Amino acid sequence: MGLFPDNFLWGGATAANQIEGAWNADGKGPSTADVMTAGTKDTPRLITMDFVEGANYPSREAVDFYHHYKEDIALFAEMGFKTFRMSINWTRIYPTGLETEPNEKGLQFYDNVFDELRKYGIEPLVTLSHYECPLGMVKEFNGWTDRRAIDCFLRYCETVFNRFKDKVTYWLTFNEINGLAMHPSFLGGGFYSPEMSMNMDGGATPELDRLRFTALHYQLVASAKAVQLGHKINPGFKIGNMICHITTYPYTCNPADVLKAQEQDRISNCLCGDVQCRGEYPPYALKFFKKIGVQIDITKEDKKELKAGTVDYYTFSYYMSTCTSTDPNAAKLRGNLIKGVKNPYLEASEWGWQIDPKGLRYTLNKIYDRYEKPMMVVENGLGAVDTQEEDGTIHDSYRIDYLKKHIEEMGKAIEDGCEVWGYTTWGCIDLISASTGEMKKRYGFIYVDKDNDGKGTMERSRKDSFYWYKKVIASNGEQLD
Repeated sequence: MGLFPDNFLWGGATAANQIEGAWNADGKGPSTADVMTAGTKDTPRLITMDFVEGANYPSREAVDFYHHYKEDIALFAEMGFKTFRMSINWTRIYPTGLETEPNEKGLQFYDNVFDELRKYGIEPLVTLSHYECPLGMVKEFNGWTDRRAIDCFLRYCETVFNRFKDKVTYWLTFNEINGLAMHPSFLGGGFYSPEMSMNMDGGATPELDRLRFTALHYQLVASAKAVQLGHKINPGFKIGNMICHITTYPYTCNPADVLKAQEQDRISNCLCGDVQCRGEYPPYALKFFKKIGVQIDITKEDKKELKAGTVDYYTFSYYMSTCTSTDPNAAKLRGNLIKGVKNPYLEASEWGWQIDPKGLRYTLNKIYDRYEKPMMVVENGLGAVDTQEEDGTIHDSYRIDYLKKHIEEMGKAIEDGCEVWGYTTWGCIDLISASTGEMKKRYGFIYVDKDNDGKGTMERSRKDSFYWYKKVIASNGEQLD
């Protein structure tokens, strides 16, 4: 027997707003993602709130999974996927988030997708909210900064839990919910403030701190209530969280650096994990709120809900690690959702994200030691510029090398004693980058003929990594070369 259990869920991961397109088709309403312009690694995406003539809104067409889902799922099946992580676009079901009756055409689309997955024996892993909030809720009461968002979300959850209770077993509540613990976010938080108008990450002001932690609290309560609701509708549901794990090392063995790394880990990673896995805010979180002058609307009822709605399993994204230092002159870098200090022992991608496979083993062990819950790595991948040769081939050995090393370390973590249920690489098909809105930052095993300006045939092509991952799955992780 190999390192990976026989029922290990190999697959790939996507998000509705980054692949579906068809942003206003069949009754779908606009979401926060639909009013974000394209950017680059050097130029931030802009929030326009309303349509601006001539602006490029990449999520509106994305890679048109809405009309290509049968073709794309057939390609996933050819690779041998055991699971496909996807999200339901809330505004396909409730166009403004405020309706009391769902949009039947939106529900039917996901019925069709789940039926197609079932045809090939692929288990859906469904994220309920993945970086999109109905724009109607943002305009009506500033989205997740208002407690009313909880009821809107639960109405949506009740609808999809009931509709798909016999087609979906694995659910996740909020994608990278802890992003709000790191910075304000229009995409993740579903709220808008003028300070955020020129940058999707916003700034660092007392008012933005109040808004982001208020939104985070309401999302945590909504997640706990959704877990309880889902288990009531179908006791067989397995409902997890999803954390953007920012693995942070002290830059040196200076105790000041070690303490700073611990503090950053607590707020960035552990705060949300502790609430969702243990059912209450830890003392350090309450002290942190007081330190930054933020008062959270935590009611007695909220505390009961958080305790009753802990998740069944823990999932996370892992792309890179970073360092932190008390030395203001230490060389800086930027990565997934956070800035840090450059690690001299690591190489980096062309987007500056440092590559640290051993950090995945360390992270799996750290999480399992803390919570002793089953885990899934639901995002891991390398964003890179891929070149399609004249004969149509795409040679992405750099992606194979990245994934191979991370899978090896994940296997070692299982050997260490970690309980890992599955692994879904990020962007198994090329998609729109959430951070920059680019197409040229590609992650997929499947190449989509589309450029940053939205031009292309949308034709799908298999990269070298497609055939490599097929062998990995067929061998249950034994054949990595």
